Parts: sequence; C-alpha cells; structure tokens
Amino acid sequence: MSTANSAAEQPARRAIRAVAGTNLDGASAHNRRVIFDALRINGALTRADLARATQLTPQTVSNIVDSLRSDGLIVADEPRRQGRGQPARPYRILPEGACAIGVQLDRHQMLGVVVDLAGAPLMRRQRQLPAGGPKKGGAALLKLIGELRAVAEERQATSRLLGLGIAMPGPFGVIDNEDPWGMQGWQDFPLADWLANKTGLEVSVQNDAAAGAIAEKMYGAAAGLENFVHLFIGYGLGAGLVLRGEVYSGAANNAGEIGQVVSAAARTGNPEAIEHYASLLALCRHLGVDPRRAGLLDHLQGLFEADDKRIRPWIAQAVRHLRHAVQTLESLFDPETIVIGGQMPPGVLASMVASLEPLLPSVAHRRERQRPRLTLGATGLWSAALGAAMQPISRTFDPQFTAILKAGPP
Repeated sequence: MSTANSAAEQPARRAIRAVAGTNLDGASAHNRRVIFDALRINGALTRADLARATQLTPQTVSNIVDSLRSDGLIVADEPRRQGRGQPARPYRILPEGACAIGVQLDRHQMLGVVVDLAGAPLMRRQRQLPAGGPKKGGAALLKLIGELRAVAEERQATSRLLGLGIAMPGPFGVIDNEDPWGMQGWQDFPLADWLANKTGLEVSVQNDAAAGAIAEKMYGAAAGLENFVHLFIGYGLGAGLVLRGEVYSGAANNAGEIGQVVSAAARTGNPEAIEHYASLLALCRHLGVDPRRAGLLDHLQGLFEADDKRIRPWIAQAVRHLRHAVQTLESLFDPETIVIGGQMPPGVLASMVASLEPLLPSVAHRRERQRPRLTLGATGLWSAALGAAMQPISRTFDPQFTAILKAGPP
C-alpha cells in the first residue's frame, strides 16, 4: 500500500496574509509613472529638469523618455538654451497619444465625456437617465457610451482608448438601505462586469465624490496637493478622500459617505442624514421644483440671480449642517484643504462656501496654516464625469503604491 497521502488527505494550505513585494519590473513601472506625472503637473521639461525633480539618474530618465516617445505618449519641442552648453530639448505629453471615456450616473441624468491624454474634454454629452434602474436605464447608458466611443474612433484613438470610468453615488452593496434618495437598483447591480462584457473595455466604477476628487487633483483646485477632501454637493452629498496622493476608497468603495451621517445640527424632530438638509435634492424639495426638470441648474441659478426670497434662508440652514460635516472631515483626516464642488448652481454653491464662515473649531485651525481651510472647486458641473474619464488615465500613468507591487493594482 502506498504511503503517500491522497489529495483528499493533504492538509489545507494555510492562508498567509502579507503585502506583495516588488521587483525590478515594478520599480521600472513606478519610475515611468513618476516621469509622466512630472510632465503632467509641470508641462514641458528637459531630461535634466526631470532628473533633478525626480532624483532619478540621467540614464534612467533618458531610457524612460525614449520609451514614452516610442509609445507616442510624449513629444519633443524645439531645443531651448539653458545657460552654457548645447540647447536642451524639452518634452511634453502628447494629448492625442491616448483617450478615455467617463460617465457620471446620477438620480435623473447621465453626463458623459471623452478626454485626451492631457485631460482636455473632446466631447461632452448630457442625457436623461430613465427611472427604473439598470433594466430601464441600461440601454440608454450603452447608447451614450456608443456616442462617446465614436468620437474616439473618429480621432483615430481607438487603439489608445485606455478604458471607461463610471462615477455614481454610493453607498454600494449596503444591506437594507431603504433611503428613498438613493440609487439602490444601480448600486446593487454588477455594473463594471456588465459594461465590460457589453463594450469590451476595461471598466471601473467609483463614488462620484471620489471621481470629482481625481478631477480636482489632476487639473483643478487641488493640483499638487497630497492630502485633501473633496466635498461633493450634488443630488446627494459625499466626500472624496485623497490621502498621500491617492484616492482612499475603503473596503467596499464606500469611504467618504459623509452625507449618510445623521446631522448633529438638527434642532427639532428626528434628525435625518446631512444630505437631506444640504444637497441639490434638498434645495429642490424646499423650492417645490421637480429635480427631473430639463435645465434644472439653469432654472435654479435664475432664481438665485433674481434673489428669490426662498433661497437665502435655505442656504443658511444648509450650511448649519455642512459646518458639522466640515468639522468632522477635518478632525478625522487633517486635510490640507477641503475642496467644495459638485452639481449645484454656481451662484448657490459660491454663496454656500462663503456662508460656511466662521467654521467650527477643529485640528485644521492652526497658526502656521498656509492654505485656506475651504477652497471652491474649479471643475464645476462636469467634475465627476471628468474624474471618471481620468480614472483610466490615472490608473495607467499616476504614481501609486499598488503599481509598485508584484500583484499590481486590484
């Protein structure tokens, strides 16, 4: 009789928890991302500029620059003289080198964009989102993506289409989430897998506030910041968290759901979630305006400019709740600043930001503070859609800890 144990008798292999290590390929990929990121942030730079800024060796920089040029992602400008010696040739990102698609899904609408490698929008589309969840709205979403993809094909960028990013409100996968203000049908649907199967593209789904944070970090009010919070005021309310230069999503993509927190500023009755007091839907409810109305933001902006007597009192009560949200976010994350943006009429949003002063005391109130505690966002109505489109670019080119690991990003 054989002394070898059968497969059934073999002891189960113990699961071992560990962080993935890296190797030469991982380090090379990271250095390539570092060079690309420096060009994105600073514009055209010479090889010597890049070596000084990144602290990489001149030979490493030259190899990466040559590789990026060969891949059609950067281009050389005319040489320029820098002191003595031969003129140096600066390099910059080639916008037409690649593109990506982004779509924001919200309660009643879809915003879609195609952006080039530099993040500039090539096309924008706004469409109504049919009610009834994916069963009713799936076809409309695919039609919008088809329109956006056609633009990429017209610009001969199909082979450089980096992927599709989707931004939508959370929370995702929460049991017994009966909030009527949510998008439960979409939040429970395996949207990324479904779209990847339908389109053949690499698809990522993220919280709309996190997508807005990417837009503000890459090309908006938070450019160059490593630690900030993006407070996204739209139909709901969320917070995109950028910690040490990377978006923090949490265990189930639900980090930053500040709108779900029960308001500490409620004075009477049963307190509700903060977004029930301070959001676009809350403003519509206060004014008796249908949130599905075409041209909603223009209509609300018109009421604000006409000094409708109902709007100023609403702003006053909304910021009373938002002050507590800001104080909580500052105390938990100690950000360099909180960027406030989203899908509100621009006049209303600017008035809300101004009315938040004076802010509640928090750890952010420091003598040596250099930046304001609050910053008005710069990417506007399209921030979440732009951030969704930039996510495939960020995933491919931004320096990230996960990019160094042998296992790679999830």
